[in-house]
Amino acid sequence: MSSSTGAGSDRLAGLLAEHRELEAELADPAVHADAARARRLGRRYAQLAPVVETARALDAATDDLAAARELAGEDPSFAAEAEELAGSVGELTGRLTELLLPKDPDDDKDVILEIKAGEGGAESALFAGDLLRMYLRYAERRGWATEVLDAVPAELGGYKDVAVAIKSRTDEGIFARLKFEAGVHRVQRVPVTESQGRIHTSAAGVLVLPEAEEVDVSVDPNDLRIDVFRSSGPGGQSVNTTDSAVRITHLPSGIVVSSQNEKSQLQNRESALRVLRSRLLAAAREEAAATASDQRRSQVRTVDRSERVRTYNFAENRIADHRVGFKAHNLDQVLDGDLDPVLDALTAAATAELLAAGS
Repeated sequence: MSSSTGAGSDRLAGLLAEHRELEAELADPAVHADAARARRLGRRYAQLAPVVETARALDAATDDLAAARELAGEDPSFAAEAEELAGSVGELTGRLTELLLPKDPDDDKDVILEIKAGEGGAESALFAGDLLRMYLRYAERRGWATEVLDAVPAELGGYKDVAVAIKSRTDEGIFARLKFEAGVHRVQRVPVTESQGRIHTSAAGVLVLPEAEEVDVSVDPNDLRIDVFRSSGPGGQSVNTTDSAVRITHLPSGIVVSSQNEKSQLQNRESALRVLRSRLLAAAREEAAATASDQRRSQVRTVDRSERVRTYNFAENRIADHRVGFKAHNLDQVLDGDLDPVLDALTAAATAELLAAGS
């Protein structure tokens, strides 16, 4: 294959070679004895498929263009075909350039998404519940599997804190799609507790973590302090008669995670460990990015209304993403899981930034 895109030819050669190696590995029956490894290789193979297909199409179009131009010199009727092929070559070159842009190493991972109520008290907790429903409905539309790992309900409804695992049933990378959801989400509406009909502003924080596999993060059991306690629901009432809830403190980093959603202490421990591994992976990626002066978007640590990434205005049925200037008056549909337009806008803006940096 001899695609001469003029952009990242060395990177293209490397990716094509990696694709051939993966193809050979996946053809080996022994590889499939390790289900986790086979899934990892299969996901990477699927991720490289668009690059390979586009490079092959560009090679074919380039060859056809050269032939059409040569024939047009003898027969003018081929000029229109040559012009059409030139357009195809340009389009394929642009597509390949985008595919060769540096990728986030976690783009093909599943995610753990956490939502935390912030400023606004009970209204913020209700909004956190609305956001959870929005993401669950979006996952349902995409055919993704979801699992609530931990949830701390609020007294008047919604959640003080909730964590959900979102998994692809195919080789689709979920982190690439949801990573821009991280940040502070602000809501403007009349709360159910407001008797005067005044619009209030409150906020909830969203954290999107690539779900770490055990091969990504090694956790030394000696670095963990594990406490057990009785699960409780809104208002503090006990929802379990045994000490099944688990709180894990990672002593070197100070990260604390808890889980009380399951009835079994063992299940809660495993759920908490999944969140811990993902937080440790995110912290390691962040440290590496900072060291390399990477321009990856940082995830908001506080739930301060001034650090908002998006506003949900109920009175105007309007959603506005402040990072890319996206606005739409279909808030009801967005909250029902119609997130693709805003996610497409964020992805396109990130791609444009990378293209500008590369040029």
